[in-house]
Amino acid sequence: MATYQSKICVVVPAFNEGSVIKGVLTSLKDAHYSNIIVVDDGSEDETFKAASSAGVRVMRHSINRGLGGALGTGLKAATYTDCEVVVTFDADGQHAVDDIERVALPILNGKADVVIGSRLKNHKGMPWYRVMMNMTGNFVTYLLFGVWCSDTQSGLRAFSHDAATKIRIHTNRMEVSSEIIREIGRRELKMQEVPIKAIYTDYSLSKGQSLFTGIKTFFKLILHRLMH
Repeated sequence: MATYQSKICVVVPAFNEGSVIKGVLTSLKDAHYSNIIVVDDGSEDETFKAASSAGVRVMRHSINRGLGGALGTGLKAATYTDCEVVVTFDADGQHAVDDIERVALPILNGKADVVIGSRLKNHKGMPWYRVMMNMTGNFVTYLLFGVWCSDTQSGLRAFSHDAATKIRIHTNRMEVSSEIIREIGRRELKMQEVPIKAIYTDYSLSKGQSLFTGIKTFFKLILHRLMH
């Protein structure tokens, strides 16, 4: 009898995560996830080598396209598998592997098309400035696209196979997180949110958006809204 893990394809976008990605991939494999796709987004360090040594499928961009580009490549590749659920999972170690089950089960049980793992449902231990930046992202996303989500910037998401084929990613950089929420509304997909943990280390905190990046993302989202 197939386990739920065998029905899930885990997509891991990665850029310069050579020091941590093998540990992340090992934890996924130890939890019996065997269908894993890493998208090395033009890393300049040992990311490709470390991911390849973990015995997973690794795709590689020749240049750094950004988070949107990596997620677009990974989601498209996942739709060519026979998985029932596609899960996106950050490479920096901030997600708990146990939470994959939390985001996948509503889809496997036929209750949702997309599930967002929300760190804001219980943000205990989350730095206050991260809370504020994420809440700002939620408000901007709702203002521009009319879909409310309590954690639009979450990297832990689950899509049914059908939903993953319908999502269209046009942006290359960090604005992709809001674009995905827009696509959920545009395609009339049934969305749920479940609370997840966030594991904050000095390393994972260093990988987050800066204020300047957040401002650039805001203006790119406005442009995206005007063009689509």
